[in-house]
Amino acid sequence: MYEREIETAIRAVKGAAERALRIQSEGLKPEYKADESPVTAADKASEAFIAATLEEAFPMDGLLGEEGSNRPARSGRRWIVDPIDGTRDFIRGNQLWAILLGLEEQDRVVAGAVYLPVLDRLFWAARGEGAYEGDRRLHVSSISTVAESVICFNNLVGAAKEEYAERVVPWIGNFWSSRALGGALDAMMLAAGQVEVWVEPKVAPWDLAGPSIILEEAGACFFDLKGRNSIYGGSAAACVPALEGEVKRFLQLA
Repeated sequence: MYEREIETAIRAVKGAAERALRIQSEGLKPEYKADESPVTAADKASEAFIAATLEEAFPMDGLLGEEGSNRPARSGRRWIVDPIDGTRDFIRGNQLWAILLGLEEQDRVVAGAVYLPVLDRLFWAARGEGAYEGDRRLHVSSISTVAESVICFNNLVGAAKEEYAERVVPWIGNFWSSRALGGALDAMMLAAGQVEVWVEPKVAPWDLAGPSIILEEAGACFFDLKGRNSIYGGSAAACVPALEGEVKRFLQLA
């Protein structure tokens, strides 16, 4: 049903990656936004390429991008773009950054792509059609106990300011192990069955649009830290179905 959308999304994120890597190789001079997050010429070039690709393929669709793209929808659909998720990682030259793209239709994400260029790992999904890494179908793991599970709890700097701060370390201590590699990669590890819980205390819609549909189509439960199935809550959590109650109890939602 969304074959053309997925094909275009993949072409957009891969083309954007080529541009970002070329600019990175030439040297970066980051600037800083009002919230102190960095932005580079590569972020802007990546978003511009994605925006142009989508406008050519789907001129009636809207667009929302982290770096300022904002085109009203005339079709009832909107693409949501994070041109470089993990700009700090990108600046430091490590492998953890990604390009994220999701398609929202009637207030629900229906398709998305996540590309980690340095690792050359491409994930994609469409509503009702499953989640994939390349051609491989993804499924969350069947692990059902905390003691056997891996948790990714990101942005502990931000979590330190939350009401649950004193409970975080004791809770994580119940798990088999923990990881915190960066939002997109951790989310994709959950979709691929490699971890069981992912928590992001502070995120924006463009951080979640692409990953959320991949997580859900892989069988994960997805919600914000107030328990809502939304990419607009400013936070996110996802987990295997067997641990949904455990995560919500920690968040004091159940």
